[in-house]
Amino acid sequence: MPAFRYEAVDSSGGNKKGVITADSARAARADLRAQQLVPISVEQIANQSGEGKRGKSIFGEHLNTVELALFTRQLSSLLEAGLPLEQAFSALLEQAERTYIRDLIASIRSEILAGSALSDALKQHQNDFTDIYCALVASGEHIGQLSKVLSRLADYIERRNALSQKVKLAFTYPAIVTVVAFAIVIFLLTYVVPQIVSVFANTKQKLPLLTVIMLATSDFVRSYGWLLVLAIAGITMGCRKALQNPQIKMRWHTWLLDAPLYGKFERSLNTARFSSTLSITTGSGVPILKALQTSRETLSNVAMREQVEEATNSVREGVSLARALSVHKHFPPMLIHMIRAGEVTGELPAMLQRASAAQEQDLERRALTIAGLLEPLLILAMGVVVLLIVLAVLMPIIEINQLVR
Repeated sequence: MPAFRYEAVDSSGGNKKGVITADSARAARADLRAQQLVPISVEQIANQSGEGKRGKSIFGEHLNTVELALFTRQLSSLLEAGLPLEQAFSALLEQAERTYIRDLIASIRSEILAGSALSDALKQHQNDFTDIYCALVASGEHIGQLSKVLSRLADYIERRNALSQKVKLAFTYPAIVTVVAFAIVIFLLTYVVPQIVSVFANTKQKLPLLTVIMLATSDFVRSYGWLLVLAIAGITMGCRKALQNPQIKMRWHTWLLDAPLYGKFERSLNTARFSSTLSITTGSGVPILKALQTSRETLSNVAMREQVEEATNSVREGVSLARALSVHKHFPPMLIHMIRAGEVTGELPAMLQRASAAQEQDLERRALTIAGLLEPLLILAMGVVVLLIVLAVLMPIIEINQLVR
């Protein structure tokens, strides 16, 4: 049964907007008139499935991670309170504030009223609900523990959001310092240096080498700065184009895992994602092979994806997960030990959860370490550049004073 977005006028002349479910637009108008409302417009909410499309549209609307966590938490709480699924979505529809969210909930609710399972209804909205999200919901429906699975899923999304926020905050200050530093240097080179040094050029005095170099740099930035910007943009686009080649991308991501300083951060980021996703999937009743496949999709590093794929094949042949992952050096020993202990004790999800928490703490620590190192380095680099500019301006002044004496 489709959902319709309507705008109507009530008996007091007030304007009212909302969502109504009906068999057709004509039936929706009849229902509105039965509620003493005069319909102005009735528009069917379009299906947002976008077959064959994955990921979020750059310009289209979608659920952000905070809204997704809130939606999952609210749905879990309503189901735990004993409300039927249809009534739970009706309550969510009343609480929704953003138009897009109301339309999304109404569309899912209409699919449920038509007899679809929740997981199938969610699959119709691929831009908002990932494969792993739908797989976990399907697992919860299969084992009859949908509210508990949704609660775990909400915890999982909230933890990922918190971790992402911490990492972003750690690198915010270095990013601001970098932008400010570039702005100051460009201002000095394009305005201050030419204004001051031009005075000495009129005296026909031989300028110091540093001043000559700084003037040449200033002239280049003012005359050809736009070419430099275009070159940087071209190099960036060229690198992105090159990374679309699977072989080049694989070599690049393999190098990132062993890169000085950043390599450990890259490994911690991906192992934290992998272990946390594997923990919630196995804990929700998803078979281990399917759990490994869905956990693999959360990895941003294609080299580690390949390693998980190889480990999955080994597990399919009867090898233990700990042994299959231990073949690859990029998975930390602590994670391997925790998985081995979980396999022996039969508490793999709990052990994976502990390993995930440890990896998240390690990732946060490494992010703070890198950010802590970047801050003084950026300030030092900015200080050196400004010092050179100041010296380029002061050296001619010093030489004139010496000549006067």
